[in-house]
Amino acid sequence: MTTTQKSGATEKSGTRDRLLDAAAGLFYREGVGTGIDALCKAAGVSKRSMYQLFASKDEVLAAALDRQGPPVEARLLPPPGAPAEPRDRVLYVFERLEEAAASADYRGCPFLATQVELKDPEHPASVVARRNKQVLTDFFRAEAARGGAADPALLARQLTLVFDGASARAGIKAEVLDGLALSTAVAVLDAAGLTAPRV
Repeated sequence: MTTTQKSGATEKSGTRDRLLDAAAGLFYREGVGTGIDALCKAAGVSKRSMYQLFASKDEVLAAALDRQGPPVEARLLPPPGAPAEPRDRVLYVFERLEEAAASADYRGCPFLATQVELKDPEHPASVVARRNKQVLTDFFRAEAARGGAADPALLARQLTLVFDGASARAGIKAEVLDGLALSTAVAVLDAAGLTAPRV
């Protein structure tokens, strides 16, 4: 590859990163209905440059969501082995949710918000969002199984429901969580038999 080719590839990569960063922030704050003009202005790129990289705004939205997956997981999910107990690992997620929801700029789970706004399960961004949401449910199911829950799949669905409901209510400022998501998750775990170990 020549120096000119390398420079062009780097420039394209930089433009793509700027677009995806701007898209992630803009769509999260303003909603997925935000237009291409606003997106390109926020990213500091021309529409021509955007269309050289993506066929449509839908593709930008899907790619921006996909790129958010690993950072969201890193913020929410506990590292391997810390904490060690399945119950504590599940509650770790709800503690992180409570912390995030306390922020003034919290707008809920970006994946759930996108799915609700789009209302089309086959939209490329809905597909990406659903896949990312499944990561959390799979985590809950794995920990429920490790903790000896009678029906790990059901418990995982219940915990996901609590998480999504809490994040949505907090995201639209209809609810201040203040321990509500955490205490609800505790009640669900207790009901499923994943109680705190006796000291």
